[in-house]
Amino acid sequence: MKDSAVAAEAKPSAQRTTGDLTRAAVSGWLGTAMEFMDFQLYSLAAAIVFNKIFFPDVSPAIGLIAAMATYGVGYVARLAGAVYFGRMGDRIGRKRVLYLTVLLMGASTTLIGVLPTYATIGILAPVLLVVLRLLQGFGAGAEIAGATVLLVEYAPVRRRGLIASLVSLGTNSGTLAASGLWAVLLAVLSEEQLLSWGWRLPFLLSFAMMIFAVWLRRGLKESPVFEERPDVVDGVAMARDEVESAITDAGQRDVDVLAAGIRQRKGKAFFLALGLRFGQAGNSGLIQTFLVGYIATQLSVGRSVPTDALLYGSLLGFATVPVVGLLGDRFGRRAIYLTLSLLSVVVSFPVMFLVSSGSTPGVMIGMVLGLNVAVLGLFSLESVTMAELFGSRTRFTQLALAKEIGGILATAIGPVLAATLTAVTGSWWPIAAMLVVYSLITFVSAFLAPETRGRDLVRLEDAI
Repeated sequence: MKDSAVAAEAKPSAQRTTGDLTRAAVSGWLGTAMEFMDFQLYSLAAAIVFNKIFFPDVSPAIGLIAAMATYGVGYVARLAGAVYFGRMGDRIGRKRVLYLTVLLMGASTTLIGVLPTYATIGILAPVLLVVLRLLQGFGAGAEIAGATVLLVEYAPVRRRGLIASLVSLGTNSGTLAASGLWAVLLAVLSEEQLLSWGWRLPFLLSFAMMIFAVWLRRGLKESPVFEERPDVVDGVAMARDEVESAITDAGQRDVDVLAAGIRQRKGKAFFLALGLRFGQAGNSGLIQTFLVGYIATQLSVGRSVPTDALLYGSLLGFATVPVVGLLGDRFGRRAIYLTLSLLSVVVSFPVMFLVSSGSTPGVMIGMVLGLNVAVLGLFSLESVTMAELFGSRTRFTQLALAKEIGGILATAIGPVLAATLTAVTGSWWPIAAMLVVYSLITFVSAFLAPETRGRDLVRLEDAI
């Protein structure tokens, strides 16, 4: 057992230079960009070509549903990764876990690019696709949570929202890169070229990003908040029985600090974070995944229009995300969350009306508006608010679980449900209704949540 007297001592502040903060910021941005590039590459491929390559013997509608289902299974693996790597990150530190996750994600994505198709090996092709999707999801399950925790714990208090928004910019960068690659492929390749070999190129190109991300994270220093935690000794968090022993031997002040972290009843902060996640995750699955396939198969517009819309929306997001982060630092997380989630409700039906019009300008405007208000704006706030809700002893695990459970309930199931409802009703209104429901869940959660701006992140207990 570790020396409880040492554990109870007040720790000096862990100092980090501007260079350390810069490296952490770039690492967090790049890893998240890689995660979302990998997932967006897959989601676009699932919507555009995978139904023909891996599920060719069914109707177009059933093929789209099957392709969306393979997209969804990755979110089940993400939950397992969130539990496994989240606990590891709270136990031995953030940086070690982030090194492992980027390796696993990159390798799985690259291998998708060399898979044989259904025409070559039959049913084994979609089976292998699902296996790689599961491995990809297992690594990704803790990547964005880890990057979020690392950046939030590195950031100066007054600029925490802005710096944490870099995680959201990473998602935006990944979406932009994936959408840009697919836009180029759709513009320059014929249907035959795309289906025979062109679809492989984006997955193979992700290998270079993985190599750079691995190199960058090798030199990354640990989160200063993790090192300052009163329950961390020699770089490893004490187990519960060791903390209890330290409480017995410590002075009153240290007893209060340690006891707060292990004796608080968990649950309130987690369910509020889950609700905050629900709107962004659900809206993302509908706008960034389902609508691409819906527009390509159901509307009489060019096949490149939805990917171009995501491209333009992602470009605009480079302004949306940091502005929302700054507003959160200036006015508080709660007020901006309430405003954005309510705005997401308001624009849901106009967005879908524009998209379903079938005109190229309508599709473009609708998707760009929906992406920036109901997805990227909420994501910018989510990055910092969810991390601030949790105590440092379980922050990585709870944040990862809230993100991934929200992803399973909203993002993974949403596109499949939307595909089914639109096939049954022959209308776009179920998609708009789903956007409203997702956004209202986030609005209610923000209303019930405490203000977390400026919270001391070294504290072991949750904010509520």
